[in-house]
Amino acid sequence: MTKHASEYARAGVDIKAADKAKLLMKKLVESTYDDSVVAGHGSFGGMYSLKELTGTNKVLVGSSDGVGTKLKLAFLTRRHNTIGQDLVNHLVNDILCCGARPLFFFDYLGLGHVNPETVAEIIRGLATACRENGAVLLGGETAEMPGFYNNDEYDIAGFIVGWVDKDKIIDGSKITKGDKIIGLQSTGLHTNGYSLARRAFFELGGMKHDDIIEETGTEIGQELLRIHRSYLNIIAPLLDSGMIKGIAHITGGGFEGNINRIMPERITAVIDTKTWQVPGIFKAIARIASVPDKEMYQVFNMGVGMVLIVSEENSDYVLHRINEGNVKAYEIGSCQSGKQKVELKF
Repeated sequence: MTKHASEYARAGVDIKAADKAKLLMKKLVESTYDDSVVAGHGSFGGMYSLKELTGTNKVLVGSSDGVGTKLKLAFLTRRHNTIGQDLVNHLVNDILCCGARPLFFFDYLGLGHVNPETVAEIIRGLATACRENGAVLLGGETAEMPGFYNNDEYDIAGFIVGWVDKDKIIDGSKITKGDKIIGLQSTGLHTNGYSLARRAFFELGGMKHDDIIEETGTEIGQELLRIHRSYLNIIAPLLDSGMIKGIAHITGGGFEGNINRIMPERITAVIDTKTWQVPGIFKAIARIASVPDKEMYQVFNMGVGMVLIVSEENSDYVLHRINEGNVKAYEIGSCQSGKQKVELKF
């Protein structure tokens, strides 16, 4: 590891290698496509038209993911009832970026030893989030693999399927110069950046999970296990309005990696990082690990878990509707003429 390596790389995560892997797999994935594929590799959800099968205008939207090294916090604190909620909510948000509502969910749970109480807690979290999001927990797989996983550890992944009418798909194609960018408040790290967070607190800071974070006044374990927020019930009332031109879920890759996925050619998304208050958990990580601002915004959501792009004339209305609920929303930037990219102003 060179002295110029990022703190995320020092924590064991190589973003550049991940990007290269995605490029290498792109042609292989797309070689399987047929005429019913509406959107696939690179979008927040894969979309498959049902028109040929049913004659309807419905499009299925699917996505899969895991929880990452946030699981290490669950092992450490022996708190397993929130991990399932993280997983479901994350995937609900991903297909929401396409304008889709969830239908059903599958999970995969791999573990070294089946502890019935632990498994029940994990599934309790999945079921709770599925009910809250109006999704059916349709099935899954629990695989006991001694010698592959440690007895007290496990991995979990999920797969979600939802639907959207083809003429109501949200894909960013209607985004134009002058559109406003609205940020929705996160509940913390959600499910990304935990390798760096653990390096900061436990390796560099020499802290324990029940130590108090100076910037938040809360225990590390409590702060890092905050549930990944679902934005479905906040955004759903606006989906059919036609006001939302683009939605980006701020996960791995931060602002640049995710907002750029919905930017049309010749449009630059300019984000003013001074337009919202960054939560203390991120300030603590930056302080302890000496992480520069640019890298923080490439790794973490920094307090903004979802981004909406709307026209200037609809911005105030959308902000008002969201702020009526329990999620704070801020106007954090605008779309300007330029290259297809995301520009952060510090």
